[in-house]
Amino acid sequence: MNIGETGTKGEEMVARFLKSKGYTIIKRNYQCRFGEIDIIAENDRYILFVEVKTRKENSLVPNEYAVDFKKQQRIMLTAQDYLSKTSLDLQPRFDVALVTVGKKTDNKSGYSLNYIENAF
Repeated sequence: MNIGETGTKGEEMVARFLKSKGYTIIKRNYQCRFGEIDIIAENDRYILFVEVKTRKENSLVPNEYAVDFKKQQRIMLTAQDYLSKTSLDLQPRFDVALVTVGKKTDNKSGYSLNYIENAF
């Protein structure tokens, strides 16, 4: 499995998780000149801007360090761009989904999710 496939599977896992929590996925991979947001979702109270980080177990850079201050700034600018083009009147929230890929006992890939609400 290549890096793109791993990232896509991680995003799919997070999208399913959000749907199970009652959120509607509005947009995937929203891009503008400031950057990209992996998942934009909403419910009756919040609009979520979700950064998904998918890494293999024992990666050189752990998931927890993947969303640094500079990345946060780009996500916030991208979210402002998105909000300026919509008429949604919901409370914005910035979440981070940390997906870890590891090997299960049958030697197939297993995914685990650490979902952080209000990450920044």
